[in-house]
Amino acid sequence: MKKIVLAVCSLFLMTTASLSQRYAVIDTKYILDKMPEYSAAQKQLDDIAAGWQKEIDDKQAELDKMYREFDAEQVMLTDDLKKKREDQLFVKEKELRDLQRKRFGFEGDLFKKRQELVKPVQDKVYNAIQKLAVQRSYDFILDKSEGITVIFADPKLDKSEDILKELGVRN
Repeated sequence: MKKIVLAVCSLFLMTTASLSQRYAVIDTKYILDKMPEYSAAQKQLDDIAAGWQKEIDDKQAELDKMYREFDAEQVMLTDDLKKKREDQLFVKEKELRDLQRKRFGFEGDLFKKRQELVKPVQDKVYNAIQKLAVQRSYDFILDKSEGITVIFADPKLDKSEDILKELGVRN
């Protein structure tokens, strides 16, 4: 009998504890899209990427021109000259691949620039989320912006507008 009472009390306490959890749902993508400094950083990033892409496209056009010229002259070239031109083409191709990797590769210039421009804004949002969680005693906050982390979220739980107010983006 004593074990049954203990089990019922334990079950009651666990149920009460689980019901007392406070949580909120936010959408960080929505929040970031509403922040002017994030939009400015994204535009700056897009402009930089477009400039780098133009640089790569120009080098690709130059390489394509070299290939066409080589194809047209190949029959008239000696074996030594042919080998020399093939080596030049190989070097140009390698330079182009290296430039692409340097600009757009994993941890390349674009990645570093994104870290420099966007990460401070993301940190600002994260700090506002933490502040809200502490102030309102939330046990956890779910982000519904990436993937299928939350299948259903009651709209009254979405605190994205509160984060925007905390950041001074909304009144």
